[in-house]
Amino acid sequence: ASLKAEYTSGKVGVVADLGFGKRAEDFSYADDKTIQVIKQAYVYFAPSENVKFTFGKWGTHVGYELLDPQLNKNYSMSYMFTNGPFSHTGLKADFTLGGGAGMMIGIANPIDVTAPESGSDPKTLLFQLSKVAGKFSGYLNYAGYFGAKSSMPEASSLSQIGSTFTYAATDKFSIGYDGTVQLIKDETLGESKKWWGSAVYLNATTSDDFGLTLRGEYFSDKKYGVKVGANVFAATLSGNYKVGGFILIPELRLDNASSAIFSKNAAGDASKSTFSAILAAVYSF
Repeated sequence: ASLKAEYTSGKVGVVADLGFGKRAEDFSYADDKTIQVIKQAYVYFAPSENVKFTFGKWGTHVGYELLDPQLNKNYSMSYMFTNGPFSHTGLKADFTLGGGAGMMIGIANPIDVTAPESGSDPKTLLFQLSKVAGKFSGYLNYAGYFGAKSSMPEASSLSQIGSTFTYAATDKFSIGYDGTVQLIKDETLGESKKWWGSAVYLNATTSDDFGLTLRGEYFSDKKYGVKVGANVFAATLSGNYKVGGFILIPELRLDNASSAIFSKNAAGDASKSTFSAILAAVYSF
């Protein structure tokens, strides 16, 4: 469950977005229990139409998927979203450059950390370039830090770069793309780790109240960037039936890996593939 409040007055505004439940806790895994409910909490100041400053905690700009289920076509999350940043706490500035182009720069606490335990923790550099032109929108995203330990004690540096694109071919069909790579310098082992992924989203609207989305994702973690140690292909087919603020999401998903990484039973046996069927219900107002 999420509860979000917004207020704007002239050039300033404030947003408070609270989350309750397992998924909200997963998004705030790096925080103490007392502040895990805070998904977003920020104020902003727009001195002109082309500049806006944001202070506080906000959802990440990296990736195609978003924190709230009603904003996604698939209910289950991609591997890239699951292992990528969820939020940033700090200061950012958004600039409108004209011609549908935009830029964001920012500095924040360690990735996904709302309140660092030490002032010596590294700061994260944030950057985004965007372009929106007619039926096309594209984003180039970056988040990373260098030369210091973080909430991941083994990492002396972390750098993630990604891009997302969306093209609305018709009123009823659009294509989305998400690709990203994360590079980690392991201070303990003195070696580099990485993971990367690429996903295509095919979105079809069959009627005013029903649509289908097929997500195909390839995720590679052969260098143990997130301890998976395998390559995985996942295909997810989701329906979206909408009535007012209600969304019913039936979903079928098949994951197939290069090695046996999926739990098969309580005895501890593992399998290279797994199949799941999900029925999710979401209401937003």
